[in-house]
Amino acid sequence: MRILYSHRIRSRDGQAVHLEAMVDALRAAGHEVLVVGPPGFAQAELGGDSKAVSLLRDKLPGWVGELAELAYIVPATLRLERAARDFRPDVIYERANLFHLAGTIVSARHKVPLLLEVNAPLAEERARFGNLSLKRLATALEHLPWRRASRVLPVTEVLGAKVAAAGVPRERITVVPNGIHPEDFAALQARPEGGPVVLGFVGFIRDWHGLDRVIRALAGYRGTPTLAMHVVGEGPARVPLETLARELGVADRVTFGGLAAREAIPGIVSQFDIALQPASVPYASPLKVFEYMAAGRAIVAPDQPNLREVLRDGETALLFDPNNPEEQWQAILRLATDPALRRRLGENARAEISRSDLTWAGNARRVLALAAEEMFRLRGAAPRSAAE
Repeated sequence: MRILYSHRIRSRDGQAVHLEAMVDALRAAGHEVLVVGPPGFAQAELGGDSKAVSLLRDKLPGWVGELAELAYIVPATLRLERAARDFRPDVIYERANLFHLAGTIVSARHKVPLLLEVNAPLAEERARFGNLSLKRLATALEHLPWRRASRVLPVTEVLGAKVAAAGVPRERITVVPNGIHPEDFAALQARPEGGPVVLGFVGFIRDWHGLDRVIRALAGYRGTPTLAMHVVGEGPARVPLETLARELGVADRVTFGGLAAREAIPGIVSQFDIALQPASVPYASPLKVFEYMAAGRAIVAPDQPNLREVLRDGETALLFDPNNPEEQWQAILRLATDPALRRRLGENARAEISRSDLTWAGNARRVLALAAEEMFRLRGAAPRSAAE
């Protein structure tokens, strides 16, 4: 199968991890994949965003920047059109983005199926954080590809309900969550005996994660065993959190590791005793949760529908009421004092990866099956097998 992969990502962050993992999995399954996106993506640095985009957003009124984003539809579509003309794809797979219509336009012109991956309701998200001026236009242009796609692939059932509410028939919606490469976690070193119980977090560090509450609780903790905390990643909340740790006198027990290369993450996570997902937007499929599971860590996470799609309270994680932050600390203390529970939850979480096939290879198989169905529906020819 020839797959034309369309995206509008400009930064090396979790989006890029998802993109590259899916492309690798599709290619590993024996298919040709041509990736088409912004020219500077391949040269972007880990954790970096486009300087031009950042400058545009900082210096210009919001509506001006959004019109510039809207204008980018033209070069993006022309680039994808040229690729489709030369590559002659069987299917277009696109990562949805705000003001990104290239896949919708080119799939219609070339009469090939469009599989649209949706990771967030971006117009709603940007409007909520005050970063969207042309809300009605942005929402309309976001929903248009959802409605025109052959299949829409949201990352959670919660997000799938939002897609359905925008007018997409349920039979054209298939949830495909994030995943991992299990082989990356196959030969991890065991945690050394003794020493403090380590609480760990990996990801982009934002205020709404609530890591400050964990640090405050840690500063007031006087029990046994000794607890320490390791935060890996960058973000706007890192410096304030480092300052808070110093002010509370726990800087020696709260370490900040900064950005880490993707290949280093399994080894880093394997040295956590308790892995933290302190908060999550209600529709997300957090990549870190799958990494924690694959590493066999005991997870503490909020009890909300999108996370219950992959985690079960008391079986693969301890879930706490997000409206009662004190429950998070109680879950941490319960795990800190019960090594057997930590082991059981971690082993169950790792087994769940295999049981539910929460892998990039599994995602590729699901996508390929959907692509074959849509090829058959559109062209009336027998679908090719995944090996073709």
